[in-house]
Amino acid sequence: MLYNTLRQYEYLIAVAELGSLTEAARHLNVSQPSLSVAITRIEERLGRPVFVRRKGAPVEITPYGHGLLAKVQALLAQARDIENPPDTAPPFVVGCFEDIAPLYLAEALGALRCALPGETFRGVEARFSDLAADLRQGRIDVAISYDVGFEGRFARRVLKEVLPVAFLSPDHPLARKASLELGELAAHPLIFFSEELSEGFMNRLFQAMRLSATVGHRVKSLEMMRSLAAHGAGVGISYSCPPSSLCYDGRPLVTVPISTPQAATEIALIWSGLREEGARFRQVVATLEGAFA
Repeated sequence: MLYNTLRQYEYLIAVAELGSLTEAARHLNVSQPSLSVAITRIEERLGRPVFVRRKGAPVEITPYGHGLLAKVQALLAQARDIENPPDTAPPFVVGCFEDIAPLYLAEALGALRCALPGETFRGVEARFSDLAADLRQGRIDVAISYDVGFEGRFARRVLKEVLPVAFLSPDHPLARKASLELGELAAHPLIFFSEELSEGFMNRLFQAMRLSATVGHRVKSLEMMRSLAAHGAGVGISYSCPPSSLCYDGRPLVTVPISTPQAATEIALIWSGLREEGARFRQVVATLEGAFA
């Protein structure tokens, strides 16, 4: 429970700035005895003295009081911002699913800066669950992502449809094929992402096609998937497809498209269905849609 009010904290700042209970009382339009009693009660609740008050001498601030007053100043500044928001709009934050961020986020931010030169934009990379939580709690404004894990009150616009690819070592028996079906991959050890939502999505896809996936490795990053595949540890399956034919350690890697129609999924622009959608927001959405057209 909070015992001291913002008004009482304003009393502390006034006394500290004016150095006198009498002057502070006049400034605050309260009686000097009332202010003195209020300060005493605040100090009692805090359990430590903020000021040293001696009759006929200026008020002095204790070492503890200096630290406290700095925190009080910051608290009051935040309270003023809540009641009187600054004229400048906060940065518009675009989130992007981590694996596709290198492919899409920089281009999206560039398009926004060209279309709305007076605005400030910032990009954030995150996994599915973090993007959903950040959208709900207002830490990001929109997200570019596969539509995985966004249950509840979310709005979305489809930006593009994509099919997955398979990452294989050059000597893998399937590496010379122009395209692959999921059924061909089921017989081989697979490399999945370890994130629960991502692996769950792939397992449901295999189950829907009456296939059984044998997971040889679970990884946290796209490059780890590519590296394991290049070293012959299994077949990586991903909807993100970097253009390089080499993994991080320089070993060659083969990327083969998966043509199974049921495996197609969407990259969408997603935002909270509870947020306000003003002219600025609608222009951002239109610009991002255009960037993917």
